[in-house]
Amino acid sequence: MIQTRNRTLIAIAAAGILAAGLFFTIRATDGFGLDDDAATAALAAGDTRLGLAAPELEEAFIAVAEAVSPTVVQIRTERVTRGARVNPFGRNPFEGTPFEEFFGPFQGPRGGPDGDAPEFRTPGLGSGVIVRSDGYIVTNNHVVDGAEELQVQLTGGDVYDAEVVGTDPFTDLAVVRIEAEGLPAISLAGDGPLRVGQFVLAFGSPLAAELDNTVTSGIVSAVGRFSAAGEGVQNYIQTDAAINPGNSGGPLVNLNGELVGINTAIFTRTGGYQGIGFAIPVATARYVLVQLIESGRVDRAQLGVEYGAATPALIDALDLPRGAAQVGRVVAGSAADRAGIREGDVIVAVDGQPLRNALQLSTIIGSKRPGDEVEITVHRDGEARSFDVTLSAPEADEQSAQAADAARRGDGGTLTDELGFEYVDLTPAIRQQAGIAADLEGVLIRRVDPGSDAYREANLRPGLVIVEVDGEPVRSARDLENAYARADRGDDIILRVRQPDGSTSFLTALTKPR
Repeated sequence: MIQTRNRTLIAIAAAGILAAGLFFTIRATDGFGLDDDAATAALAAGDTRLGLAAPELEEAFIAVAEAVSPTVVQIRTERVTRGARVNPFGRNPFEGTPFEEFFGPFQGPRGGPDGDAPEFRTPGLGSGVIVRSDGYIVTNNHVVDGAEELQVQLTGGDVYDAEVVGTDPFTDLAVVRIEAEGLPAISLAGDGPLRVGQFVLAFGSPLAAELDNTVTSGIVSAVGRFSAAGEGVQNYIQTDAAINPGNSGGPLVNLNGELVGINTAIFTRTGGYQGIGFAIPVATARYVLVQLIESGRVDRAQLGVEYGAATPALIDALDLPRGAAQVGRVVAGSAADRAGIREGDVIVAVDGQPLRNALQLSTIIGSKRPGDEVEITVHRDGEARSFDVTLSAPEADEQSAQAADAARRGDGGTLTDELGFEYVDLTPAIRQQAGIAADLEGVLIRRVDPGSDAYREANLRPGLVIVEVDGEPVRSARDLENAYARADRGDDIILRVRQPDGSTSFLTALTKPR
């Protein structure tokens, strides 16, 4: 009886304590201004809410996918190689490189006819997008380059044989065509800027033919990602929309269903998607497509300089734009040469726009046509100078350079060809780049043909400085050329060559060709 009564008292006391605690807790939150609803509202207010309705955004993605998918195609290729070794392990030989090509696994050899070299057939897989209703399709050059067989599969499953209309290795773009009419074609975005953070969708056939019409989403991670790749310099869009081998050549689109880029490359350490993909901007694609469709080729302007990025130290010392480009060589007779640009100039702006990256110079000039005019601003001798340059075609620059060399020699040949090496005057810029001693006079050897007597017999190497010819001092390229011109055919020419720091020298000889 006592135990039962005690248990009852304990239960009543516990209930009272619990009630009191609950009461205190409720009163405390009310009394100290810490009401849950008010605290939550204060935290949730913030400054970044845009008021977008999730269902509306979801419907936008669905609408874009439904509109764009019919314009996306799968491109199948086959390359035939005879008498060469291919990778027998089914792995892409470019796997793991920053800009690997998007082809499927390599297959082993198939035997050719009796007596012939082994024949290797390599299947390839890529993507493309229809840009005109009469069968014109854009893709990457590396998707179709070297293909002996080329087929295009539409979204509905129809397969067509395709022909290459034109290719542009400089931008890694190509146009192919199928015999079809009334096809759905993608819309191209306008010239408005693509913004970091903007939603984009990537379309294509990643990894396998069975995965055609795959759609992935992401954002624009960055713009203006410049890279020296292939035969030219690329200005890429970076995105985290999933791109894998096989997506190459497919479209990158905005939420208005417009083409903003052509998927081209990935950065990966595993061979697959790691959140970093690259696409060629639509402005570049439009410029190339129009010309390829019209003529099958791209007429691209040329400035006529060799250049490199200015060093950070030089940029800081002269207060130059961070993308300043230092001219290492001006092609004789080129557009730059005719305008007055010199070796050693530092190009800081084009048409008044400062360079953000030295490689940007190539993309700007590459987007122009021969005959276009540009204003090139350079830094020379402590001051800015501007030159109006009428750009020329590469062929015109080559012909002008050959004519200039012929005029200099007087017999239609080139001194560089006969000597087996290239040489330049020691300008301040060249001295700085090559580490040449300030008091050393002469001509710098830039390149030497490994198959020439200059390399094999005279032991001339890039970076050495020619200071004498037949005992006469050489202070410029003109001195070297005049001394060479005085020698008879078949005569030996004695050269004194010095190390770039001026420390040591040696004598060697070249024979003037008969």
